[in-house]
Amino acid sequence: MKSILKIGVLAAALCHAGASFSQAPADAPAGTNGVCKDGTYSQAAHKQGACRGHQGVKEWYASSDSGSSSGGSASMAPAPAAPATAAAPAAPAAPAAPAAAAAKPSGYTPPAMPAAGGGPGMVWVNTSSNVYHCPSDRWYGKTKHGAYMSEADAKAKGARPDHGKTCQS
Repeated sequence: MKSILKIGVLAAALCHAGASFSQAPADAPAGTNGVCKDGTYSQAAHKQGACRGHQGVKEWYASSDSGSSSGGSASMAPAPAAPATAAAPAAPAAPAAPAAAAAKPSGYTPPAMPAAGGGPGMVWVNTSSNVYHCPSDRWYGKTKHGAYMSEADAKAKGARPDHGKTCQS
């Protein structure tokens, strides 16, 4: 009976310790889900990529996907759900998710219509990356900087095909 009591007390202590590690510190901004290794706070909805450019994630407080990524905090996934009084800090995290989702599309989206010009036998050379795109390619005539020229001219100027794919005649 004493050993069962000791195991119960130990389990309760471990659960309490896990819950205390997964809560954001009091001085953290509202909606903080983690802290980066350089000391900045992250309000990203997901752990993966949350501290890109900040040397990675040091500690993750949110529980939504901490178990899905590889890392040392995977054992803390069920801990934030245990304390019923932690509902107040979780409320500011919900408005932060739409803001993070709105800022998510960081890549360049090509315009709907390609640049004027082009035609049969012509490729679009992205002058910024020195990569050429074929007429069947998504980026044909749609990068920010570029020019139309023949595939032979593009190769002569040192441009390489997109993903190593040469154009089909």
